[in-house]
Amino acid sequence: MSFAEAVIRGVPEGGGLYMPAGIPAVPPGFLRSMGSLSFGEIAREISLLILAPELPRADIEEIVGGAITFDAPVRRLDGDTSVLELFHGPTLAFKDFGARFMARAMARIRGGAEEYTVLVATSGDTGSAVASGFHGLPGISVVLLYPSGRVSPLQERQLTALGGNVRALEIGGTFDDCQRLVKQAFGDREIAARKRLTSANSINVARLLPQTLYYFNAAARLADAGRDLVFSVPSGNLGNLTAGLIARRMGLPAAHFIAATNANDVFTRFLATGRYEPADALRTLSNAMDVGDPGNLPRVRALFGDDTGALRAAVSSTSWSDDATRGAIAGAFHRYGYVFDPHGAVAYAALERYRADRRERATGVVLATAHPAKFLEAYDETVRRAIDVPERLRAVMGLQVRSVKLPADSAALKAFLMDS
Repeated sequence: MSFAEAVIRGVPEGGGLYMPAGIPAVPPGFLRSMGSLSFGEIAREISLLILAPELPRADIEEIVGGAITFDAPVRRLDGDTSVLELFHGPTLAFKDFGARFMARAMARIRGGAEEYTVLVATSGDTGSAVASGFHGLPGISVVLLYPSGRVSPLQERQLTALGGNVRALEIGGTFDDCQRLVKQAFGDREIAARKRLTSANSINVARLLPQTLYYFNAAARLADAGRDLVFSVPSGNLGNLTAGLIARRMGLPAAHFIAATNANDVFTRFLATGRYEPADALRTLSNAMDVGDPGNLPRVRALFGDDTGALRAAVSSTSWSDDATRGAIAGAFHRYGYVFDPHGAVAYAALERYRADRRERATGVVLATAHPAKFLEAYDETVRRAIDVPERLRAVMGLQVRSVKLPADSAALKAFLMDS
């Protein structure tokens, strides 16, 4: 299967996930020179390394140049703790990187031929990033499924208000229900006969692979640390973790990954016991991580040949309650004057626990995956006053929610897709 075919298909016929047939190694000389390069230059070279056998160089450079138009800066809190800020894109969330990359890749691959429907399940930020990335692209329509009452009011406006070629379905269920409906639609032969479906979740390789890029940018900015890095990753559907592990396989100087989960601790329990036991998703402050059946776990396992011991050596995991998340927000604000969003706060708490348990001065990088202003209701008054709400978010707050309500039923989604 070519990269282009995998992007358009989204998922293989009969289920499963696409993975690169081989993962290239980054030349050591490039790793040593990254510190002198911009994020855009790093993104271009890594993308060429991954995709040059699949797409023409000019196409790859155009895709990267159109997608990576904002930075992924590293903010140093102290000598051992840094934050990789991934919220400087159009929708102020890390999903902007993958969604914009995929939208431009699909536009190049499609080449003005057939029309496609991008079907997406979202727990919040994926939907708004995909809506922004694909809005107005000719020949591509987007259908977003989000769980009713389980995204923040601001997120709901971001993913529903654009209109045009973007339509939003408010599903009476959880994110896992939305993800199940998407998978069932891909497996439905009648829908396949009428619609060219593809996905923009992290199950699509064109959403997943560009997430490796900002890990290398973090390593470039911290090249003077003198030690390999420990990345603490907010983890729900495990796309960000998977991308980091792929980057590590390519040569990223990463000593360890921490998969930080909230009360939805399916992956944490899997690492501890070796048993995978999906569960109903619980609602938390860090809503993008409210996943009870992580879609990317098969990829994580495949990277280690299903060797759970090797996986545990590379990745550890702890879970955190909403009260602990609030405590981490308050602790970081008191200690550094820095405000984490709820997802980044879970990762910060997990990094602190990792250091305490191992009694070592790990050079830690916390992934901050969304701007705190998207979650104002999560903060007390003191912290809230310290948050500068960007103008683009202020504008969104006044928009009207435009969605179609559907039950968590595959027949209802099928009827909507067939009639639209």
